[in-house]
Amino acid sequence: MAAEDDHTTTMTTTADHVRIVRGDRAIEARLMDCLDGLADPAIVAPESIDVIVTSPPYNLGIRYSRYDDTISRADYLAWLDHWADRVAAALAPQGSLFLNIGSKPRDPEVPFQVLGVMLRHFRLQNVIHWVKSIAIEKASVGDYPGITQDIVVGHYKPINSNRFLNDCHEYVFHLTKTGDVPIERLAIGVPYRDHTNVQRWRNARGGLHCRGNVWFIPYTTISDRSRHRPHPATFPPELPEMCLRLHGLDRVRRVLDPFLGIGSTGVACCRLHVGFLGFEIDPEYYEQAIRAMRAACGEGA
Repeated sequence: MAAEDDHTTTMTTTADHVRIVRGDRAIEARLMDCLDGLADPAIVAPESIDVIVTSPPYNLGIRYSRYDDTISRADYLAWLDHWADRVAAALAPQGSLFLNIGSKPRDPEVPFQVLGVMLRHFRLQNVIHWVKSIAIEKASVGDYPGITQDIVVGHYKPINSNRFLNDCHEYVFHLTKTGDVPIERLAIGVPYRDHTNVQRWRNARGGLHCRGNVWFIPYTTISDRSRHRPHPATFPPELPEMCLRLHGLDRVRRVLDPFLGIGSTGVACCRLHVGFLGFEIDPEYYEQAIRAMRAACGEGA
């Protein structure tokens, strides 16, 4: 069918592989274990991936449709070490891995244990805090334009506890092979509040400054309590979009998400017109991801 940008969109489908081609980019998804896919050079050639954006299972007892998220911590970290070795082989020398990791209030060590394993294979270049909900008190910001009262924005899963705080953020670890991969900070920049800074700062290109490492990206609200999230531990497409822009879109040929879920990274790649490959082991999530990516690529649902 003819797409809006006059490129022809074609799709080939088998029981375990979907490939959507539009112009010179391909969006692919495979129903298979990512470790098997990463081990096959016909699917993922060594150093052929420019950016990886993903969120592996957290080993926190999350109720996925098929995956058992309750293996022992030692087994989980051993599996993660094996996985990290495979993705390191697939990542280009100047590539970026953006690894989203959350935790539970009663088990807050998981992100740091995961990071410890990843540092056997990568350098930690940036730590990004994905904020899903934030409270801003009027008294704390003073005479700030647009803030006229105390506000709370975003969504989180509340807990009832006399020991723990509500968990309103997750980590995104930006990992690279060398620790010195250039990034496009202003590709996700924000406008200067005081425009006189545009003249004062030499790097204030286009009136923007670096957003920093705290990103506020809320979940979409589910208003009907009878509905459930289609996946218990996913991120919105806006998160991988920002990661890809930060890496630099002109240096992105192919993106990988080894844990496709319901397709958020694939949707982001469709929107940004870059190539993509995702692996998923759960047929239900896989089908949802295909529908989402087809819609984002202009193929319809």
